Amino acid sequence: MADLADVAVNTETADVVIIGGGPVGSALALALQPTGWRVVLLEARTAVAGDSRPLALSYGTRLILERLGVWSALAANATPIRHIHVSQQGGFGRVGLEAAEAGLPELGYVIDYSALARELARAAEASSADCRIGARVDAWQGGQSAEVQYEMNGVQRTLTAPLVVVADGSGVADTDVVDYQQCAVTARVVSEHPHNNRAYERFTPHGPLALLPDGAGWALVWTTSPTRAQVLCELDSRQFLDELRIEFGARIGDFTAVSGRASYPLKLRRAPRTPLEHAVLIGNAAQTLHPVAGQGFNLGLRDAWELAEHALSGAAGPGSATWLRGYHARRNVDRGGGIGITHTLVQLFSNDLLPLRMVRGFALTLLGCAPPLKNFLVRRMTFGTRG
Repeated sequence: MADLADVAVNTETADVVIIGGGPVGSALALALQPTGWRVVLLEARTAVAGDSRPLALSYGTRLILERLGVWSALAANATPIRHIHVSQQGGFGRVGLEAAEAGLPELGYVIDYSALARELARAAEASSADCRIGARVDAWQGGQSAEVQYEMNGVQRTLTAPLVVVADGSGVADTDVVDYQQCAVTARVVSEHPHNNRAYERFTPHGPLALLPDGAGWALVWTTSPTRAQVLCELDSRQFLDELRIEFGARIGDFTAVSGRASYPLKLRRAPRTPLEHAVLIGNAAQTLHPVAGQGFNLGLRDAWELAEHALSGAAGPGSATWLRGYHARRNVDRGGGIGITHTLVQLFSNDLLPLRMVRGFALTLLGCAPPLKNFLVRRMTFGTRG
């Protein structure tokens, strides 16, 4: 009888359970506040990890963060991007994207993942959501209502709710995966010349190389083969900077310092389109993207924002099949477009075949000579394919 009593005591109900208190899960908790729903957020980590990876935020993401009330605290740590220079190594064609031409104050921003994660977590804990830090989820499932089993402070607990949202982590086992056989080497570098809020995207035979303005220096995202990524991380600083100079060129002078090198494998992970019963995947649980277009976090944040907007639209039966179909109808175009554009860019720009190099050159030249087309692309990358 004692066991049954323990089960009764440790079983609770909520309106929404969010699994994952990373940036996307925390943003959803904030965005759901106007619904008045009882929101429980479960996060296994007891502190935000010191992850200094650079994140590229679009201007559209800034607008969402402003509405969530966190941008003012983040702005001091965010470096604006007002110009983007796109080119390809060993071939003709280049294009410049300008915030002013597109009618935007900035094209985007660069910020440390950890700074963003800390501020969103702090805001979520101060919100009306019930944030349970140190709660490790053991299992979750759908059914007549969703059920989540988790452990916290050595006690096994169960939550039931009409809707469970899985964010910022591994979603389901049968997620579609494309292994790009590439790694991203990230680092902070310093150059002779200042960035003047200009970002560079340079396509090379090994993959794209991005230099993003970050404080007084640059955030580097260098895509290459796994073998070469390991070598680059093991080189001494001067050798690494010499390799970077060869790959990027001398446009911003010599590179003088590097710090914080790390390497990450690159894969496309995409959850199945079939809606789950009383459950939805958002952020990294729904998709992880190649960094070539800087769309990963921006797409995930729009997942959270659109979910909250759908909740506030008055659609009946949160978590029901009809309700979930409505949410997915809102997201499918943007999600599919973001994944499709990113995957296509990887396929077109990560090789050195002469015919494709010529096509890329002509495409970049045409884009540079067609301001309406260029600005259309900028706005889609800024606000999503529905923007």
